[in-house]
Amino acid sequence: MHVRVWDGSGTGQIHFSASSVHADVLGHIVENRVVQDALLDRLHDSDIGLLANARLEQMRHSGDDWLLTLADGRLLRAPLVVAADGANSAVRRLTETPTREWDYLHYAIVTSVRTADSHKKTAWQRFTDDGPLAFLPLDREGEHWCSIVWSVTPAEAERLMVLEDDLFCRELEQAFEGRLGQVLSADARLCVPLRQRHAKRYVANGLALIGDAAHTIHPLAGQGVNLGFLDAAVLAQVLTHAAQRGERVADLRVLGRYERRRMPHNLALMAAMEGFERLFQANPLPLRWLRNTGLKMVNQMPEAKALFVREALGLSGDLPELARLDAR
Repeated sequence: MHVRVWDGSGTGQIHFSASSVHADVLGHIVENRVVQDALLDRLHDSDIGLLANARLEQMRHSGDDWLLTLADGRLLRAPLVVAADGANSAVRRLTETPTREWDYLHYAIVTSVRTADSHKKTAWQRFTDDGPLAFLPLDREGEHWCSIVWSVTPAEAERLMVLEDDLFCRELEQAFEGRLGQVLSADARLCVPLRQRHAKRYVANGLALIGDAAHTIHPLAGQGVNLGFLDAAVLAQVLTHAAQRGERVADLRVLGRYERRRMPHNLALMAAMEGFERLFQANPLPLRWLRNTGLKMVNQMPEAKALFVREALGLSGDLPELARLDAR
């Protein structure tokens, strides 16, 4: 598997290969519905209770526990609540967890498309004047389907979302410089506002935030879901070890171990993505020269590229047990 990135306003480009770190693949592109179906299957095969179509209305402390009120009037009591309910987390809102956030003033158009040419098991990303456009390979009916994430201004997003499918495909093909031939068809489009958000604290007594409930990141590197998986793996490890030692898992001292391991890593990656986003949105000629020259230079440095690949694959750093290849 390969990754190819280039600057649409210049000549800079960079290529990453799984072989540079002796790996078979650089990652896996999995449609959200497939992940959700797999998780639901695992839940049904476990002894975990699932409350389908439940909506949280209120949360308040009751002694050492949380008392949760659902929209249908049911009450739940729990010593520990894990907020894994996404970017617009109801748990984060109801517990009044403070955040730092700002709007990118861009929208991401997301869909799946079929192309005339094979994607060659390669992830492609072009930095346009409006924002990054990514074609991510899917294993659907051979090698001609890609998931796309197209970052554009609000006005451009509004225009693209109302186009007929064939006109949208032509616009997309042009923006992508026809790298995979004609764009033949597209699934239903989704338009998502891009906003960076980070909770000032991930934990409180009896409360832990993970994934998008704790942090959202620009999608240009496709690392958002990976950060969420690492959050879940670290929290599971912390709680398991605490239970084995006879500690109260809802205690702030226990949950703080999770926060101390994950917050610095998340903040560092968010800062890096923010820097890349600003660099590739910059129009002054000196900055455009800098990013094109930088891409060309790094592309000639196999050791540096291997370092980036190892970091993206989760082959380095303080990895939780569930994320280590040798523990599977």
